[in-house]
Amino acid sequence: MLVPSSVCEPMMQSRPIAVIPARWASTRFPGKPLALLAGRPMVLHVVDACRRSGVFAEVLVATEDARIAEAVASAGVRAELTRAEHLCGTDRVAEVAGRLPGDGQSVVVNVQGDEPLVDPAALTTLVTAFDDPAVEMATLVRPLDEEERPLSQVVKVVLDLRGDALYFSRADVPCSRDGRPVQRWAHLGLYGYRKEALLRLARLPPTPLERAESLEQLRALENGIPIRCLRTETRSLGVDTPEDLVRAEALLRQRSAT
Repeated sequence: MLVPSSVCEPMMQSRPIAVIPARWASTRFPGKPLALLAGRPMVLHVVDACRRSGVFAEVLVATEDARIAEAVASAGVRAELTRAEHLCGTDRVAEVAGRLPGDGQSVVVNVQGDEPLVDPAALTTLVTAFDDPAVEMATLVRPLDEEERPLSQVVKVVLDLRGDALYFSRADVPCSRDGRPVQRWAHLGLYGYRKEALLRLARLPPTPLERAESLEQLRALENGIPIRCLRTETRSLGVDTPEDLVRAEALLRQRSAT
C-alpha cells in the first residue's frame, strides 16, 4: 500500500508521476528487466532517464515479481507489486495509478521498462502536452523514414490538423493516390494519461481494430478518447531479445564516448 507523506503529497498532485511497468514473464526474454546493461539492471537505466528529465514528482516501478521489486528497492527506487494476470503494461500502470493520491486530472506517464535508452528530453516533451487541460492522453511521434514504410514493426500514425491521432497502423499509411509527397509519422511507445482517462481505458474491453492491428492504443480511439501526439526527433531502442540487449550496450557505449 502507498503511504504518502504530508510533505510530498502536494508535489505529487501538481507534477506528473512516471510508472515503469517491468514484467518478469517475457516469452522471448524471461527476467528481462533485470538483464545487466553496462553492469546494471536494465530497468534502472529507465529510472535514470526519468529522473534526468526533471519533470516527475516520483518514479515508480510496477511489477508482478518480487525479484524485480527487491532489486529496484535495493537501488533506492520505489517498487509497487501488482497482480500477475495483467496482459499489458497499461493495465499494470493503471493498477498502480488507482492507488496514487491526486484527483482524476493528475498525470501519469507510462515509460516502458524495456526502453533503457529513452531520451529524457522526449519525456519532457511528452509532459508538455498536459499544459492543455483538454488533453486526456498523449504520446510521441517522429518523422517516418522512407525505408520504414513497409516494416510492420514500425507503427505509423496519421494525424489531424491539431496534432491528434486519427489512426495507428502497422500498414503503410497514409496512401498518396497521385504520388504527391505527404508527411508520414512513426509512433514512439511512450504514453501520458490523465488519471481518470487511464482508469477508464483499463476498464474497457479489447476492441476490433485493436485486435486486428495488435495495437492497444486503438482501444482509446475506438472509444472516443483522443490522443494528442507531440513531435520529436528522438529515437530509441526497445529490448525484446538478448540480441537487442547487445545492440543497446553498443549504443550506450557510443553515447558515453561522445
